[in-house]
Amino acid sequence: MTDLSPRIHPVSPAGSAPSGSGSASVPPSPSTSPPGSSSGSPSGLPPGTRPGERPEAQTETGPETIPLTAEHLLTNRRPEPSGGWRRLVWLLSGKRFIPAESAAEMERRTLIAHAQTPVANGHHRIAVMSLKGGVGKTTTTAALGNTLASLRGDRVIAIDANPDRGTLGLKVRSETAATIRTLLAEAPHIARYAEARAFTSQSPARLEVLASDTDPAVSEAFGAEDYRTVTGLIERYYSICITDCGTGLLHGAMGATLELADQIVLVTMVAVDGANSAGATLDWLNAHGHADLARNAIVVLNAVEPKTEVDLTLLERHFAARCRAVIRVPYDPHLKEGAEVDLTRLRPATRGAYLRLAAAAGQAFGLHSSRSR
Repeated sequence: MTDLSPRIHPVSPAGSAPSGSGSASVPPSPSTSPPGSSSGSPSGLPPGTRPGERPEAQTETGPETIPLTAEHLLTNRRPEPSGGWRRLVWLLSGKRFIPAESAAEMERRTLIAHAQTPVANGHHRIAVMSLKGGVGKTTTTAALGNTLASLRGDRVIAIDANPDRGTLGLKVRSETAATIRTLLAEAPHIARYAEARAFTSQSPARLEVLASDTDPAVSEAFGAEDYRTVTGLIERYYSICITDCGTGLLHGAMGATLELADQIVLVTMVAVDGANSAGATLDWLNAHGHADLARNAIVVLNAVEPKTEVDLTLLERHFAARCRAVIRVPYDPHLKEGAEVDLTRLRPATRGAYLRLAAAAGQAFGLHSSRSR
């Protein structure tokens, strides 16, 4: 699998010559001199110019070319300030003057651009997993899905692949009693997006959720072939599928989930036992033929409590040496409720953390996966 380590390459501005290419200006030939012009010397050089010396007039560049685009010609095309003193200045000027963006706003726009990366293969699968329960795996699935869906124009779906009772359906307002089991039963008859949509619930951010059975008395084991059938159907109508995996690594659907995943998000709480479980998960992946997924994983350090004595810097350093990216998600009272995930109710720092997570995931969207389908 392609290494997803971020690399930044300097890009020359449009229309500029590559470094070291030199000037492209060429002295006009005497045969092309305009009528009535005077060479001033037998060699055709202006008076006072020594042989081999470039005439002063020829060192001047031509007129600057301005792109005739709305972004360059219209003064009101800067993005509207979202807050702070820039928005105040913009409002006081009658919305006529927009101050230059701050470094934080420029970073935010860059993160959004990463999250909006088009999906190269047409469909991209993200597996959200953890070896230990209670670390915020399902909440992370919903928050990541909502963030991506709110920023992108294509369809994003999250599915509950827990072999037992899953709770992903509780993270969005229910619009249907259908579950992943009813979708499986009707899969041969689904031929359009509108028919698939009847089995999902949609959040205000446009994330669709395919829930599992909430009653353990009627739920059935969800196996590898079931997962293949569901994901094979979903890839026809959705660009991104985020799978909320069950805890553990040996249940029926996990083998197919890892085989088909383009990338994984490994969630751990900020605690000693949670960190050890996450480390053990990476060890297991490396030992069972999934070293590429482990190396390119995104680790989420999820703060499920307001305070901790754990050294976050050391924890982040450990996983940064083993994975592609590490994202810290701070404690947030809204997420502690365990109900529907509403991005508008999150603290700004929490929304920023999930934006960084979406951007890190988006860096893999433009890569062509070589994993089996």
